This record gives sequence, C-alpha cells and structure tokens, in this order.
Amino acid sequence: MSVVIPDALQFDERGLIPVVVQDRESGDVLMLAFANGEALSRTAETGLAHFWSRSREMLWQKGETSGHVLRARELRTDCDRDALLLVVDPEGPTCHTGTRTCFGDATATLGGVLAELSAVIEQRAQSSPDASYTARLLEKGLDSTLKKLGEEGAEVVIAARAETPERLAEESADYVFHLLVALSQRGISSEQMLEVLNRRRKKK
Repeated sequence: MSVVIPDALQFDERGLIPVVVQDRESGDVLMLAFANGEALSRTAETGLAHFWSRSREMLWQKGETSGHVLRARELRTDCDRDALLLVVDPEGPTCHTGTRTCFGDATATLGGVLAELSAVIEQRAQSSPDASYTARLLEKGLDSTLKKLGEEGAEVVIAARAETPERLAEESADYVFHLLVALSQRGISSEQMLEVLNRRRKKK
C-alpha cells in the first residue's frame, strides 16, 4: 500500500512540516516528527516512515536500527496544509524508550481529545477568517454557529435511523465539533462540560 503526498503543502522557512503519526488500528497518536520533501518522497516510495532530524540535520528512517518500523498507510493534510497526519501500522514500540508511543502507553481519553480540539478552536479565533473553516465560523458569530449546530443535530438523527454506524459516528463527530465552537463562543470550556457529565455520572 503506497501513500500519496498531498499537493500544495505549506513548509516552514526551514523547508519542514510537522507530522503527527497515528496508529491505524487504535487511533492513538504515536509520535510527532518533522519531514521535508525528500523524507515524504522516501515514505511514499518505500512505504516506510521517513523523517528529517532537526538535531542531526539528516534524513532518517524510523526503525532503521531497531527494526521497529512504521508502515505508512495514509498521509493526510490539515485544513491549512501546514501539518500532516501519517496513519501507520507500527511494528513494535514506537518510542526509543520501549513504550508503545512517545507519549507513554496510555491511550487517548475523551477529555484529552476534547481539550486538544478546544485549544485548536481558540487558536483559530486569532486567525484570519480566510485561514480555515473554524475561523470563518467564529467570525460569523454565535447565531451562525447555533444554526449550523441545529443542522448537524438533524444529520445525527437521520444517520441514526437510516445510515451505517460509520456514518453515524461521522455525523456525531461533526456535531461535537460545532458544539465545542458554540461553547467557546459562550466562554465555556470542554472541561466545564465534562465536569457536569462527571457529576451526573456519580448520581446514576
């Protein structure tokens, strides 16, 4: 399986782009690295993850000495085209310390995911409306977000009745994203929402 390098990538002044590496099966984030054009080309050609070492200033293949390679399955860009998501099948632990990920062995939690997404939304609030969909949505104001939230809620209901489980999951994710945008516009954090859910859980 070969990966396709997305077009029109936005490299930084050093010719590098950050690459978030994700386990295809679990969805866990395994590591963060940087790549230049040559590293991306080698990844596409060999099917094995290659990166650029900023400290050693050289191209390197993950697992070249340890054997714990990352088999590249998909390469996606974010909405601004200045970051990449590399979906892989890892062979062995990813971190040089022996843990499965470079962030320890703990799997991602819902709270962690929501907090990270909320942080991205806050960053987009400081961006130009032309920079991303989120920035444009924030610039239009709360009423526009609430209208979109209602539309997404209807999509969830439709998907729950007529679509596949995968489609329902996708529509639910869209709804949660727009909910987080609305919360941000009202000055409410995802942590506050989770605290309410936690209190209710204890009462059940």
